[in-house]
Amino acid sequence: MNITTSQLARILERSEASVTVWQPPINTAMERYGIDTPVRIAAFLSQIGHESGRLRYVHEIWNPVQCPWQARYDTHPGLGNTRPEAIRIAADHGFKPGEWWKGHGLIQITGYDNHLACGKELGLDFLNHPELLEQHLNAAKSAAWFWYAHNCNKYADRGDIDGVSDVINIGRKTEKVGDANGYGDRLSIYSRAKFILMEQA
Repeated sequence: MNITTSQLARILERSEASVTVWQPPINTAMERYGIDTPVRIAAFLSQIGHESGRLRYVHEIWNPVQCPWQARYDTHPGLGNTRPEAIRIAADHGFKPGEWWKGHGLIQITGYDNHLACGKELGLDFLNHPELLEQHLNAAKSAAWFWYAHNCNKYADRGDIDGVSDVINIGRKTEKVGDANGYGDRLSIYSRAKFILMEQA
């Protein structure tokens, strides 16, 4: 199942002209990773829609003062940024690892480990060139890869948008409902996407 430019624009509440360039890459990425039913597509769009500011941003805006969690990226044990290789590569480019491997792509691939794994999957060097994740097709494919690698279709098939949001934002399913950052926005996009996709299913 492919989405049309019109559907994508309505779901993300943007003009068709502003999302036209994204429609082919998103469809390509979804097809490659089995995001192929209305509920799966609705859940996927809810996440990339929120994470990218409705397809406006393909990298995380870096401001550790206003975003205090970013200050912990350099030492976060789950990102791989403390590995000697991570520190060395980032330093070679004049950065600390947290900022060098900040979120990139439509779902904000973050940290050394994720950039390494995603690069291996897509056959590209995201360690030395994380900016490649900002290209339309790579941005969409990286998001769909992360979705697939974390088995998000399982939650989408159940209609568990809270579970999907948890995995994308927190890294695991939690017991509390709505604790993912921006959950209200994710839920709003999801509900609209389901309505729009189901009406033409």
